[in-house]
Amino acid sequence: MLVFGAIALVAGLLVGQRELVAVGVLLAAVPPLSALTVLGAASRVVHSRTVAPVRVPAGHDARILVRIGNSSPVWPVASLSVEDTLPVPLGAEPRYTVGHLGPRSVRDVSYLVRPATRGNYPVGPLRVAVTDPLGCVRVGRRVGAPAHLLVTPVTVPLASPGSADGSQGEESPRRSVTGAGEQDPVPREYQYGDELRRVHWRSTAKHGELMVRRDEQHWRENSTILLDTRWSAHRGHGPAGSLETAVSVAASVALGLLDGGHDLRFHTERGRVPTMSAAGVLDGLAVVEPSDTPGLLGGIGLLGTSRGTSSLVVAVLGALSPDEAAALARSGGRGARVAVLCAHAAWEGPDDAAGVRDILASAGWRALVLSSLADLPRLWSLAAVRTGTHGPVRAAAPRTPGKGPR
Repeated sequence: MLVFGAIALVAGLLVGQRELVAVGVLLAAVPPLSALTVLGAASRVVHSRTVAPVRVPAGHDARILVRIGNSSPVWPVASLSVEDTLPVPLGAEPRYTVGHLGPRSVRDVSYLVRPATRGNYPVGPLRVAVTDPLGCVRVGRRVGAPAHLLVTPVTVPLASPGSADGSQGEESPRRSVTGAGEQDPVPREYQYGDELRRVHWRSTAKHGELMVRRDEQHWRENSTILLDTRWSAHRGHGPAGSLETAVSVAASVALGLLDGGHDLRFHTERGRVPTMSAAGVLDGLAVVEPSDTPGLLGGIGLLGTSRGTSSLVVAVLGALSPDEAAALARSGGRGARVAVLCAHAAWEGPDDAAGVRDILASAGWRALVLSSLADLPRLWSLAAVRTGTHGPVRAAAPRTPGKGPR
């Protein structure tokens, strides 16, 4: 309009036509007047964003609700359009035309995202654009700060391994200790510092002196998980990559062990992963990034520095060299040891995975080679039976020929 207004103005002056000059002035004046109508309109637009839920497994939907409002009690917003900023893994950026927004008006827009890969993704900020009624001037700005969506690894349910004596969960044996624990009905003599609420009055009346309840604790299994996150050991990107498979396998095993009442130590070649709860494990694995560590010997060495004795050691691995496989075969202690090898990791040859599996199997490891996460429940059940993680495998007593059982 400015260009045509200038042309009409110049042409009208040259030919002496006042009407053409008036048209040129009108065309040239419309854009500045339109700009005055949207002056400050974008700054009057406010919004809030809700992510529900804020934490989802990969492959599941999360709903983003954006509430847009006009903060001015007097001035309307003529024509409003919004666009939310999303990272590539969350899909295409949604665009909405809100239209006219009167004073103190509020509009809601919502959309779904389905992230396929774990991670901590920013959602936002919101981009708003205000256009005048004639469509001559468009003013845009970014408003607000981004929210965050935490995407946890995909997991599959696994059978919870029992304790070393074959019992499960709360049925595990107990021992009496001094400290926090469940109350034992068998009392003991009062000691200085015992709390009065633990006094067992019936036994006190019987013995003629203060008696308090004992404390006891469950025996708990100690398990260790080693996750190989080296970039050089894995191949592929996204959900089909071997690193994502390894992370999902480690998360599934960790949840199964925690559900079984195990005390869990979880680490990669770079350090520890929080294991206070199942949610903590998933949240920690959601943001695990591949490392540029050249070898796995440091992570294997951590298996020998863990406090106490692990009844179960699980190593979730990418491609290993023969030296790393030999070092891993010598580690892990005397408990049950399971190695999960990703078949589509960065193996140099087609038979390298089988060679590493044989090295570990000869040292007492139960080596599993899987191609996808869907294979884990079946292979884990076989490994649990072979290694005795569901209880000790007891050999039958030899029978004397000619004699029946007594």
